[in-house]
Amino acid sequence: MRLLLTNDDGWDAPGLMAMRGACLRLWPEAEILVVAPAAESSQVGHRVTTTAPLRVDERGEGIFAVGGTPADCVRLALSVILPWRPDWVLSGINAGGNMGHDIPISGTVAAAREAAYHGVASAAFSHFLVRGLPLDWETAALRAALVFQELMEGTLEDGEFWNVNLPHLPPDSPAPRHRHAIPERKPLENAYHRPGSDNLWHYTGRYHERPHGPESDVAVCFGGDISVSRLRV
Repeated sequence: MRLLLTNDDGWDAPGLMAMRGACLRLWPEAEILVVAPAAESSQVGHRVTTTAPLRVDERGEGIFAVGGTPADCVRLALSVILPWRPDWVLSGINAGGNMGHDIPISGTVAAAREAAYHGVASAAFSHFLVRGLPLDWETAALRAALVFQELMEGTLEDGEFWNVNLPHLPPDSPAPRHRHAIPERKPLENAYHRPGSDNLWHYTGRYHERPHGPESDVAVCFGGDISVSRLRV
């Protein structure tokens, strides 16, 4: 199996490195290359760079840092960097959820979507975060890799890709279930505050209080299970 790993948190982000480690443990014979942004590129959506050069630096064996967006990373990897066509492109694990209204905003999801445009099977993995609760990236990556193992047994139609969101649970919680869910239709909270007399408005929406229906990806993830959504370009 040949895997391309990427993200939007940067090439050395703990979620990406944990995912790489989990894949190496579960599939020791797999060929795995990392092509990810040189710096954090969160919430850039599907932006690509076409009017400036893209710098590529090798940061270790099989790890490349690109001075561009997550979508840039996939485009460059498929056309220039990779010596082979990957069986899968895995994006993440992102530090923060990417559900519903997050999907078009997310650089993590954009990387998986870009792969789907090129006809490569792909999945985006994100981890909802609860402030003050410790996060074990190794456990999260193992859970994500086990979800990926299940996804490999299914089929994707042309232009389809997966979006997976892991819940943030206390350390002594039972392992979450994997549940298929539709993306939440309700928007993120539209809340802003101007603290002074200037023209500066600060976003004050609370992610964990976002509205959601009972069967959506937000409801599943916030309820303590892993949401798995089939998306299409």
